[in-house]
Amino acid sequence: MATTHADHRETTDPEAEATPMTHVPNEVSSPRAKLVYLYLATHGAVDEDDLCDGLSMKRISLYSILKTLREAGHVEKTDGRYALA
Repeated sequence: MATTHADHRETTDPEAEATPMTHVPNEVSSPRAKLVYLYLATHGAVDEDDLCDGLSMKRISLYSILKTLREAGHVEKTDGRYALA
């Protein structure tokens, strides 16, 4: 049986359609920085352990990325937790 375009829409997950797309600023060019940015966009304020575990990233790499994102004004740190600015 052939699947029509209308059939596809019926089986599409409605929650996935309702999820807004997150825009990564153009100046965030590093793939790892984009990953950190998107993680923060979807998880909210998190601590370093959450970032390391959630992204399977070493803390030393994460520090450099967070520093760059903070200096560019994209990320802020409050009470040991990082969040999008």
